[in-house]
Amino acid sequence: MWKSRALATKRTSIRRLCQCRAMSSTTLPRNHDIKIVEVGPRDGLQNEKQYVSTKDKIKLVQMLADAGCSYIEAGAFVSPKWVPSMANSTEVMEGLIPWKKSQGAVLSCLTPNTKGLDLAIAAGADEVAIFGSASEAFSQKNINCSIEESLARFEQVAERANLLKIPMRGYVSCVLGCPYQGSVEASQVAMVTEKLLELGCHEVSLGDTIGVGTPKTTRAMLEAVQATVATENLAVHFHDTYGMAVANVLTALDLGITVVDSSVAGLGGCPYAKGASGNVATEEIVYMMHGQGLSTGIDLDKLVDAGDFICGALQKGTQSKVGRAMSAKRI
Repeated sequence: MWKSRALATKRTSIRRLCQCRAMSSTTLPRNHDIKIVEVGPRDGLQNEKQYVSTKDKIKLVQMLADAGCSYIEAGAFVSPKWVPSMANSTEVMEGLIPWKKSQGAVLSCLTPNTKGLDLAIAAGADEVAIFGSASEAFSQKNINCSIEESLARFEQVAERANLLKIPMRGYVSCVLGCPYQGSVEASQVAMVTEKLLELGCHEVSLGDTIGVGTPKTTRAMLEAVQATVATENLAVHFHDTYGMAVANVLTALDLGITVVDSSVAGLGGCPYAKGASGNVATEEIVYMMHGQGLSTGIDLDKLVDAGDFICGALQKGTQSKVGRAMSAKRI
């Protein structure tokens, strides 16, 4: 079924991307080489113990958009019992509606079930996201069901989203390791990815939830997935627990993947994976991409301002080395 997309799965080096722009323009967002999905307002804040007000969340999203972030994950319609930091997602999204009409940013929300989907749509979400796991043990711990059961649950969400013509993104967690079972087979990652695409996801983000990947393991996993699905439908989502996230992003770029998830100020973590540090910082990704001669459409100075703002609200320092370096120069 993927033969018609064979060209999209060819391995494209970053040098070729810079020199030849050989990839189809349809895979590149708004004339930029790299599409960055800013997950700070959701994935970055969901594990924070410090309460962030609706007002501050709204301002964060606005600052990120003003910096040039065109795709922002703004909230999650999940049980407040399990993820209390996302309890004000409705208020955040509704508060952004008047502002959003004059902006070009796409605001997405995590929706694990049809109730969450309906709430997200009512609150003005432009896109929704569903999430599965490549690890059976993590799936049981995270959402109390098997991988197969989780995919069956998402069928109802997908059917409704497709009927309403709401774009849907997919996530696969634990693609390079699991805190409960250890190693994860690449074939499992490929299988879950393919299933999410079959449900109607236009893009699937492959997440190293506990940040154990290296360039070697990242390459092996991505090549296994690319043998099954089209590269144009893939994104990467790295946590920086062992400091390998930027190197792993470069590996993904070398394989032709041009969509990267990241979190302003390196915020994040995983409530179900002890010791997992935050997502790779958006500041690091933008600095690195611009240094490679690639366009992201993001103003790094304004991005650092957004990171400083949310870290001030959290009463903590930024986890971004780029952010710290640039902020220090301003003093």
